[in-house]
Amino acid sequence: MSDPRPIKVAIIGGGCAAVSTAFELTRPAHRGRYAVTLYQLGWRLGGKGASGRGPADRIEEHGLHLWMGFYENAFRLMRECYAELNRDPTRCPIADWRDAFAPAPLVGVTDQLSDGQWSVFKGALPPTEGLPGDPPASTQRWSVTDYVSRSMALLRTLIETIQQRDGSRPEPVRQSAGDGQPTSAVLEGISRLFQYGELATLAGLVQAIGLLEIAFGSFSQYPENIILRLLDAVASSARTVLESRLEHDIGLRRVWQIIDVTLATLRGEVRFGVLTDPRGFDVIDEYDGREWLRLNGASESSLNSGWIRALYDFGFSYENGDATQPRISAAQAVRSVLRSFFTYRGAFFWRMQAGMGDVVFAPFYEVLKKRGVRFEFFHRLENVKLADSHLLHPGEAAYVEALDFDVQADVRGGGEYQPLVDVRGLPCWPSRPDFKQLVDGERMARDGWEFESHWDRRKVRAKTLRVSEDFDFVVLGIGLGAVPHVCKELVARDPRWRTMVDHVRTVATQAFQIWMSTDMKDLGCPDQPIAVSGFVEPFDTWADMQHLIQYETWRNTPRALAYFCNVLPDLAGVDPQRDPSYAAKQRERVRQNAIQFLNRDVVQLWPRATRVPGTFRWDVLIDPNGTAKAGAAADGEAGFDSQYWTANVNPTDRYALSLPGSSAYRISPLDGTYDNLTVCGDWTACGFNAGCVEAAVMSGRLAAHALSQSPPLEDIVGYDHP
Repeated sequence: MSDPRPIKVAIIGGGCAAVSTAFELTRPAHRGRYAVTLYQLGWRLGGKGASGRGPADRIEEHGLHLWMGFYENAFRLMRECYAELNRDPTRCPIADWRDAFAPAPLVGVTDQLSDGQWSVFKGALPPTEGLPGDPPASTQRWSVTDYVSRSMALLRTLIETIQQRDGSRPEPVRQSAGDGQPTSAVLEGISRLFQYGELATLAGLVQAIGLLEIAFGSFSQYPENIILRLLDAVASSARTVLESRLEHDIGLRRVWQIIDVTLATLRGEVRFGVLTDPRGFDVIDEYDGREWLRLNGASESSLNSGWIRALYDFGFSYENGDATQPRISAAQAVRSVLRSFFTYRGAFFWRMQAGMGDVVFAPFYEVLKKRGVRFEFFHRLENVKLADSHLLHPGEAAYVEALDFDVQADVRGGGEYQPLVDVRGLPCWPSRPDFKQLVDGERMARDGWEFESHWDRRKVRAKTLRVSEDFDFVVLGIGLGAVPHVCKELVARDPRWRTMVDHVRTVATQAFQIWMSTDMKDLGCPDQPIAVSGFVEPFDTWADMQHLIQYETWRNTPRALAYFCNVLPDLAGVDPQRDPSYAAKQRERVRQNAIQFLNRDVVQLWPRATRVPGTFRWDVLIDPNGTAKAGAAADGEAGFDSQYWTANVNPTDRYALSLPGSSAYRISPLDGTYDNLTVCGDWTACGFNAGCVEAAVMSGRLAAHALSQSPPLEDIVGYDHP
């Protein structure tokens, strides 16, 4: 008996989610059960994480990409990919995943002082046991109770740190609810703290936190009002003990702000039933993060601190891209903070040692090619066609009947497009397609075809794929912003898709990179490479990326490289669909924003970045041709034109927000409404509803499970949360 015909899977899109789905479906364990074809707009994979090599082989990114130490699913697949790729380290400079990623412990946030100046707080988060992607040390799954326990331990550590600064020796306290203390003894201890005013000292606060740890560990045994009362008392007493010193001691103020926000979070978890409701954190999804913390007693100083602003900045969490409208679901905000700080392994951040396209998507492409995945580049999806509902048999589920594409270009000779280029032994994606491989490519290059632009609708032909003939199953891995354009039938016929499009919003983003002839120390920034957030608009986040220069090819090697990014508001009163120059207008807007930022604001980060007030040292910019300084005196600001900047305004490039109340409208990859369709992307209901690599990979693994029942759901770290 012959083997059954392979299931033909059409994956649309080439971002982290789509590639993860392809990786899971083509594992050797499936024995070729799934014949996967990936259809991709333009010439490269990556989605919002795509990068390319430009002049001087410089790395040009969509934005600033750092991986976090809690990205368990993403690192696991990445590590497996490199192991299977088995590159020769004598021939390729990035052969192993440890070559591709390096720990980045130094982080920073900014606060504005009373005199208007900005202060950067820098700290190195300590390494933790293990590495991201390691097999779990136990069968423990992170739960709300686990996070509460870690929060209490953090509080105790912070108070003890203040004690040590004051020269006091921390008193030993019980640190575990499993020490067998009877409920009556704990209640007596709480009563004693109130009765004798012991909470008015740091030692008393440490004792109170120890009692709270025990009470939270056996939450159901204690009256809720007692726990809330003790939390309130700890917050009030801590504020009183420290208040006189907070104004003049900025370091202590930052510690207090963490204590204050942590206490407000714990109070809210009790008051809103997070610990007892089956929905866990999702019970507070309808609230904005700041709003919910304020309801639970956090001070305005803490709510406006660099810590909280960085939370919004890292997630581009500004509705409509408007910096005056910071909004993020309290559920996702709390979940993100707890996962980030309490479950990271190895290092808090991990830096890629080349572009994301080089480090992530080129290895995945090579492995998937070896496994037999077909890649159809230059395929722009135009329509997901559903079968006529009137022709369905009784009880038959709706299904995708056809996929309509515009083929943007044909490959000469009819073969597959070869997308990678070699840069000093490293396979990379170029910033421009190789027109020489394309039929009539010289004319396309001359006429300026922009294959990744939503506004460039040119094509060489149309193409329709039909169910059974060309595909059996569809995985829709496009960006959320493109859904209204290519899924018109789904949006029109299915109220859930319509409400998802209405409630799960996206924003455009902006970024720029500058290469400089002087080092960061000369600019007044002597630290080791750092990532900083919580700064001013229009670029609130930056990172020192000088480590990437070694993988570029320069005639005159730069000594510094900096990346900046932020949200980008849509142009007011302009309909992007009716204005073919929209992308160009937004790109020019980013250019002006960057020049203004360098002239006016960057001096707060780099004190020696200006020669005269209000004028950046333009002569330090390096032209990729290496023949002259890009910003020489004669050129000034015009030298910026030799650098790199981007306005990510294409629908597929827009960032999916985690707005309050929006999680309920996300569609899960496990949704079975359509017989042969699933979705994947960081905009889906994947267990971590945020725009990040980890969410995308989780979603891709869920989509693979929807088809194959593999990987097992319990193998997807974080999906079972809460």
